[in-house]
Amino acid sequence: MDSYLNQNFDLKSKHSSDEALEKWRTVVGFVKNPKRRFRFTANLSKRYEAAAMRRTNQEKLRIAVLVSKAAFQFISGVQPSDYVVPEQVIAAGFQLCADELGSIVEGHDVKKLKFHGGVSGIAEKLSTSTNTGLSSDAALLSKRQEIYGINKFAEPEAKGFWVFVWEALQDMTLMILGACAIVSLVVGIAMEGWPAGAHDGLGIVASILLVVFVTATSDYRQSLQFKDLDKEKKKITIQVTRNDCRQKLSIYDLLPGDIVHLNIGDQVPADGLFVSGFSVLIDESSLTGESEPVVVNDKNPFMLSGTKLQDGSCKMLVTTVGMRTQWGKLMATLSEGGDDETPLQVKLNGVATIIGKVGLFFAVVTFAVMVQGLLRSKLQEGTIWSWSGDEALKLLEFFAVAVTIVVVAVPEGLPLAVTLSLAFAMKKMMNDKALVRHLAACETMGSATGICSDKTGTLTTNRMTVVKSCICMSVKEINSTNKASFCSEIHESAIKLLLQSIFMNTGGEIVTSKDGRREILGTPTETALLEFGLSLGGDPQTERQASKTVKVEPFNSTKKRMGVVLELPGGGLRAHTKGASEIVLAGCDKVIDSNGEVVPLDEKSINHLNATINEFANEALRTLCLAYLELKNGFSSDNAIPVSGYTCLGIVGIKDPVRPGVKESVAICRTAGITVRMVTGDNINTAKAIARECGILTDDGIAIEGPDFREKSQEELLKLIPKIQVIARSSPMDKHTLVAKESADVIILDDNFSTILTVAKWGRSVYINIQKFVQFQLTVNIVALIVNFSSACLTGSAPLTAVQLLWVNMIMDTLGALALATEPPTDELMKRAPVGRKGNFISNVMWRNIFGQSFYQLMVIWYLQARGKAMFELDGPDSTLKLNTLIFNSFVFCQVFNEISSRNMEEINVLSGILNNSVFVAVLGCTAVFQIIIIEFLGTFASTTPLTYSQWGLSVVIGFFSMPIAAALKLVPV
Repeated sequence: MDSYLNQNFDLKSKHSSDEALEKWRTVVGFVKNPKRRFRFTANLSKRYEAAAMRRTNQEKLRIAVLVSKAAFQFISGVQPSDYVVPEQVIAAGFQLCADELGSIVEGHDVKKLKFHGGVSGIAEKLSTSTNTGLSSDAALLSKRQEIYGINKFAEPEAKGFWVFVWEALQDMTLMILGACAIVSLVVGIAMEGWPAGAHDGLGIVASILLVVFVTATSDYRQSLQFKDLDKEKKKITIQVTRNDCRQKLSIYDLLPGDIVHLNIGDQVPADGLFVSGFSVLIDESSLTGESEPVVVNDKNPFMLSGTKLQDGSCKMLVTTVGMRTQWGKLMATLSEGGDDETPLQVKLNGVATIIGKVGLFFAVVTFAVMVQGLLRSKLQEGTIWSWSGDEALKLLEFFAVAVTIVVVAVPEGLPLAVTLSLAFAMKKMMNDKALVRHLAACETMGSATGICSDKTGTLTTNRMTVVKSCICMSVKEINSTNKASFCSEIHESAIKLLLQSIFMNTGGEIVTSKDGRREILGTPTETALLEFGLSLGGDPQTERQASKTVKVEPFNSTKKRMGVVLELPGGGLRAHTKGASEIVLAGCDKVIDSNGEVVPLDEKSINHLNATINEFANEALRTLCLAYLELKNGFSSDNAIPVSGYTCLGIVGIKDPVRPGVKESVAICRTAGITVRMVTGDNINTAKAIARECGILTDDGIAIEGPDFREKSQEELLKLIPKIQVIARSSPMDKHTLVAKESADVIILDDNFSTILTVAKWGRSVYINIQKFVQFQLTVNIVALIVNFSSACLTGSAPLTAVQLLWVNMIMDTLGALALATEPPTDELMKRAPVGRKGNFISNVMWRNIFGQSFYQLMVIWYLQARGKAMFELDGPDSTLKLNTLIFNSFVFCQVFNEISSRNMEEINVLSGILNNSVFVAVLGCTAVFQIIIIEFLGTFASTTPLTYSQWGLSVVIGFFSMPIAAALKLVPV
């Protein structure tokens, strides 16, 4: 079975080809209800539409760029446009309509932009300011929203409950059973009258309706879970300026006229125009398919929704939102295309296909055997050409039983059980601070054998403070008590240069919040430096007013440094740089000594500074070197900032404590067969010190620097990678950057390593839960098929009727999935090795349990069939009905207790934590209650008869004995 599944139903967890997605669909073959089976699979036709739209976008943007370039040559000859502002827009206080704004940005229309007064002119016509942003007045925002729309994409309307009922009714086998029920009603009423002749037909109809409504309820609840998850996924905030205050705002609340602040890795949340910024590179591949980044500046200010900042930072004026953007139209089409199905979903479709084919074969043979028996008796009686109503109903009953065998045998709910389990896991993981964007990611994490973790904020707390420094060649510890003495011991000129470097060469910002408090925005490293500057008595506003920024090169993980060029008040230019200590120090040839004088950086000074860097690093401190350079007047903003000739201002050591619980989590990962590696941009000594503190770096592990790692050959890497535990001074190629967070499948909301462990645990739980469900379902399938088939062959009739089989199908399919697919994870899951994608899904342990349980149940049922009447002293006209009721009741209670045994496939104690799973307890309770109702009160419809207390007791005992049988089976080694 596993080789067949791997050959036809093997799918990658991400980016599967259209051919692979098509292949398994064609192999599936017989499907009872395509609407339900393929509900959570990709809509390939919609995917093709989205791809066509991308190609159109690519061509439109290519032409727009060519036209805009040509327009620059004739820009001086711009003639007034014939654009007329609609009265509704004027009445609202604006001078540009949404369509005109959209045509400017989407069409890269330089002539229109020039006609409307450039970016500042458009801001004025939108009644906004590029400095203070929009007013937060609710009435004004509402008016703006009426004119320009909201920043939301059109989504398919949520399905109501009755839609799921209709989809459940699309099951082909249920429709055939429905037809059988109608014929049974007509023939029965014609022969026996109402209501006696309607019992069989109404019983089937009632069972069909019960199956349909239970299935629809389960599916509807599942859809509501996904709806809640989608809401969580959309809680994305961005920095905007409103009322001259920086604040966080949901991207769905953005309006044209808003001033948005974007940094490297951010996704552009709406169409807009570049206001100001530095070194902005935009990745438009998500919209156009083009991999080459686009430079955005004053000359090319057009920014499109859905693209990403690959480098730099900027302010953007929002012009177009929601469905008026190309991204909005593309996303609407993509959402209809749906997510890729997960590998486990596809594999279970394969399992369902195999079981379905076997079940179909048994159904056909069972029907043929029962019909053959009836025909043989009629041939013997010589009445082959004369059929009574009873005989016609008998034939119809045979057909109904055969169809019901198909209903039971084809586990349509099997692939949906994966979705149910994944949805449950995703909801629970959200409570544990892990946002899962794609279902397949749960499965992937369950099979993970390695975790590469960033250091900052994941292994550490991300609360950084400057605790040591080496300024003017003097090493000092910094704490709240000695900051005043720190300034008195360092020359005033050096302090001034240091404060200028901190406040002007920064990617952070000190702003005033709504409540008037001072707030520092930026990375933890920038925040630590700015807090250090403030503690030294620095005033960022004074520094900004004192000099003019000429050029900025934002921090880049490849260069490991950032720089700024300032025009000084007295004339002249000065460059400041900061970054990785050894890289910046290598570009210095001078240093400020203890007297505040600039002196050449001799060997002794270099050795002292390098020793200081290593000392700080060995104490697990992140080290930064700050330096400056007096530039000649010939420097142009088009030139790159120099990388050498600098004067070293000093080195700072920044402390970021290790998170509590990380060491224990790393130890659990190691026990679970998961190798944890730390990938960081820090100095190798800092990286090694923290890795040891976290328990990541062991005595036989290797720590390597990114440049060395990238130079290794394929053969060398294959030998090295199993031993590598730390990669220091890594580049974006070695680790996930901020851009990766935007495209990640799982986002750790609290950046805590322990949460990664939780995700891995839930991933394993999903896999194990589905295995439990498959084990349970296959046991029911095997017993139901063999019992009905063998009875048909031996006696010419089936002990389990169509109504009874429909109830059994509900127990094993919908209710079984609810009970077993929603089991929470246990710590025991992290004491076993991960299962690979190619591993056997139905393990030897499962086969042992399935065959053992099936054998016990078959022996019991066959014994009851053969000896039951004598055993219970049953006689009279209803003895067969009484015996079949006993068999049916015993069979159902075998499934109830087998469901409990399936909670753990290897451990004998299956009751541990059972009361913590309210869904499981509720399913067992409902099953037992409905079974009592079916036996005691619905006998006319379900072909059952009330049982005595002793018969009930024996049925339960027979079912209960499946638990010690299961425990004994677990002692058998496989």
